[in-house]
Amino acid sequence: MRSAVAFTFALALSLAAAPAGPEPPASGAPAAARAPEKILLKDYRPVSLHRVPATTVERARVPAIDMHSHAYAKTPEEVDRWVNVMDAVGIDKTVVLTGAHGEEFDRLVALYSRYPKRFELWCGFDYSGFDRAGYGPAAVAELERCARAGAKGVGEEGDKGKGAGFGKAAGLHFDDARLDPLFEACARLGLPVNLHVADPIWMYQRMDETNDGMMNAVEWRLDDQPGIVDHSGMVDILERTVQRHGLTTFVACHLANCDYDLARLGRLLDRRPNLYADFAARYAETAVVPRATARFFRKYQDRLVYGTDMGFDLDMYRTTFRILETEDEHFYAPIFNYHWSYGGFALPASVLEKLYRANALAVMRRATEGAGPRSAGQGR
Repeated sequence: MRSAVAFTFALALSLAAAPAGPEPPASGAPAAARAPEKILLKDYRPVSLHRVPATTVERARVPAIDMHSHAYAKTPEEVDRWVNVMDAVGIDKTVVLTGAHGEEFDRLVALYSRYPKRFELWCGFDYSGFDRAGYGPAAVAELERCARAGAKGVGEEGDKGKGAGFGKAAGLHFDDARLDPLFEACARLGLPVNLHVADPIWMYQRMDETNDGMMNAVEWRLDDQPGIVDHSGMVDILERTVQRHGLTTFVACHLANCDYDLARLGRLLDRRPNLYADFAARYAETAVVPRATARFFRKYQDRLVYGTDMGFDLDMYRTTFRILETEDEHFYAPIFNYHWSYGGFALPASVLEKLYRANALAVMRRATEGAGPRSAGQGR
């Protein structure tokens, strides 16, 4: 950048302690312009001046299945509103990854049961007592109970490097033998498993002027946590887990956080036929390299599933459609918090139909067709 408009990274690194922004002007008074050297990176809000097409995609090309959402609606009224939004944008069904078990899962089943054809709830593993002898049978029994209560899958189960349960089960990673009974039960019960491993690569890198994703990296940083498994190590853990449980169907959410190196995810998909990937909440990370991402999506069109993981606002859904379906370029989206602009993938109809719907049905079909009694360790 030219020095006259430099956005100092020294200031950016202090954004956690920086005030939210300047005080709003008095009513009717224009906002005071700030000198360029006073503008923080976190406040960078460019507006594109390019006169290029800007497309609004009102509805998904086909009735879509959102394979990655959460229990954003907290009341019956909010559930009703969510369904109305789904109707408006062409979302046929939403998979709610509750990560819950016990009474919390039962409560969510009751809340979302108002629309049994529109919401599909997945439960979570119970890690209680994971660090004590005898862990396993009770957790499997609870998983079986959740399946009887309506769970259609398991997830989002997460490990960013400190342990399962997003660090609550410290030191317990998905390839640990203590989790074998749970993953084997998922195969027997016909429950696919959504796994979150690692986080975007920027969170593991130094927080300095070379960090490409600084604006999000500082907020979600992992580089300063001792004893954490690094990004590459977590992707290795994912592959060992998927290999270890060949009869279980897995979905690696967020493209296994290989959005910066899709070729690595491609090699993993090539080697592990029981693995799929969703691209929820990784639109900003991939739309910055739209041509490379589009090539990847076309090549692995049978193994990727649509997901959002960003609430249920109309504009959110339509932004995802714009990225997937159009040729729009150099546009910004306020729901993302990076410094770069985005471009559409312009995926053909045949690919969109798989991403939006067919592959989600394939995940469920693969999981349920293989369900039934199995001996421990089969398929490793």
